[in-house]
Parts: sequence; structure tokens; C-alpha cells
Amino acid sequence: MTVNLAAAMAADGLKVGVVDADIYGHSVPRMLGADGRPTQVENMIMPPSANGVKVISIGMFTPGNAPVVWRGPMLHRALQQFLADVYWGDLDVLLLDLPPGTGDIAISVAQLVPNAEILVVTTPQQAAAEVAERAGSIAVQTHQKIVGVVENMSGLPCPHCDEMVDVFGTGGGQLVADGLTKTTGASVPVLGQIPIDVRLREGGDDGRPVVLTDPGSPAGAALRAIAGKLGGRQRGLSGMSLGITPRNKF
Repeated sequence: MTVNLAAAMAADGLKVGVVDADIYGHSVPRMLGADGRPTQVENMIMPPSANGVKVISIGMFTPGNAPVVWRGPMLHRALQQFLADVYWGDLDVLLLDLPPGTGDIAISVAQLVPNAEILVVTTPQQAAAEVAERAGSIAVQTHQKIVGVVENMSGLPCPHCDEMVDVFGTGGGQLVADGLTKTTGASVPVLGQIPIDVRLREGGDDGRPVVLTDPGSPAGAALRAIAGKLGGRQRGLSGMSLGITPRNKF
């Protein structure tokens, strides 16, 4: 989801960056087709780009497929460096790919980027929806806004008759949205449903996002529609510096 949304937003003309915050399960560079290496310029790290998206990941600093075996404080420090020591330039959007759950990284993001909004991704089945709803409920404690819910793997189009086969059931996305709306007291919409598509998986393995290689496919079209909703929103003034200095005339 992160890689395709980033690529779609970049294709629409936005300046986009991606932080692979899934330290243990990093996979964004491969899926985005980013084979470049970060370079150091004075005290800053210059991130490589792929498909018009700047990206940074711990996988760019580890040899081969070596595992990252760190405790919580080191995870926090890594995320802090990705946000503060990487030269992102003037971005329109910065996407952070988080691991599932409400662990160290989710808490660190809330502390380091308090104005970040949460996009909850689930699959249709009830068991997965319950887990996704719990993860999204962290917004109540961190005072973050949930921008919406995306339902992934929401059916398999039959290759012979085009009838949708509900492999993982139905309704999980709406179930999560309704639960989070009730929990947070704010409206949480379902932004879209992504059908199962072999081209989406193949694009991830090959580093060629489906929104670029086959934007008219069912998955590609659904992802581009979600990216349009996210990238086209008007940003509020919360957390922004307005350059105003109060003056006491007394």
C-alpha cells in the first residue's frame, strides 16, 4: 500500500518521500525498485530516489538479508535519524510504512511526528479487522487523526466470468471504519477496496508498482483513486508555522 500510494502521488506531480519504518521487516526498497545507496553530505544523509519517490530504509545499511536485532530504544533512535538526519527537501507528502500493531515504532511516530495522520489497512475477514481496529485505536491515546481505512485483498475477480470471489470474506473495512468512528468520536471513512491482483504482487517483487505499470488494472485503478483522495486533500493549519510574531504594544 505504501509503495503504490507513494508512486501514484509522485505520478500526479507531488513531491513524495517514504520512510521504511518497519525496521525488522523492511521491504520498501525492493518493492519501490530503489537500488541506490544513501550518500552523506556533511552531516546529512541524501536518500536515493526511485519512480520519483525519495526513500530511506534500514535495509540500505545492512549487508544482504541480514536481520536487525534491536531493542526498543535503538528503534526509536533509527526512526529519529530517518526523520531528522535525512535531507528530504521540500516534500508535499511523507509516508511512513509502519509494522503492524501498537509497539515501539507506532509510539515513536506519535512522539516524533505528532501531527502525522494514520491510514489503517485491513483485509475483509473479521479476525484481521479486529486486529486492525485495535491498531488504529492508538489514535485515542496519541491524539492523532485517522484519515481513513483501506481494505486490501477485498475479493478475487474470477478470470473466466469476472464474478468476485470473496476469498477472505466481506465487510472488514467497513467494520474497522465503524469501530474507529465510535471509538474516536470522529468520522473515519473507507477510502477504497483493493482486489486481489497477481500484477500487484508481481510489481512488488519486481520493484515496479502496479499503479505505474498497469494503472488501468482493478488494483491499480483502486490504488490511484485512494492516492487521489489523500494527495488532493486541503491541509489544515494544525502544526504549521504561520510566521506570526505577537507584538505587545503595552
